[in-house]
Amino acid sequence: MQSKLKYFSRYWLPVILYCLLIYFQSANPAPEQIPPWPLIDKLLHFTAYGVMAVLFYRAWRTLPMTATPRTLMAVSILSASLYGISDEIHQAFVPFRDADLLDVVADILGSICGALACRWWYRGKMAALLSSGQNRKR
Repeated sequence: MQSKLKYFSRYWLPVILYCLLIYFQSANPAPEQIPPWPLIDKLLHFTAYGVMAVLFYRAWRTLPMTATPRTLMAVSILSASLYGISDEIHQAFVPFRDADLLDVVADILGSICGALACRWWYRGKMAALLSSGQNRKR
């Protein structure tokens, strides 16, 4: 039981808490003032959903399934992107908020970049592990 709780806390709890953070922020009828820079809100969406894709990738890769890195990327992108779409729909029902198709585009692009970064990081980590193992054998 202890190891399951530790596993959940390490991999899935961050995803859940992050999704809740975005949900509660989106439920706020008057979002915090952001600097009036052009497209800053799209950059914030891009970054937020890039982080979400990384969290999903970390969590999905721990499941006991035979998934290729491409499948993990696709599932992570799909998970984060669908959450982004659902968040925009949610905002359509919040007073003083609205749904924005360009926010969805930023969410999806951020999800793609976050999952790609995660895949590259894990690929580099595996390459380093393999090369250090080969160096020990010599």
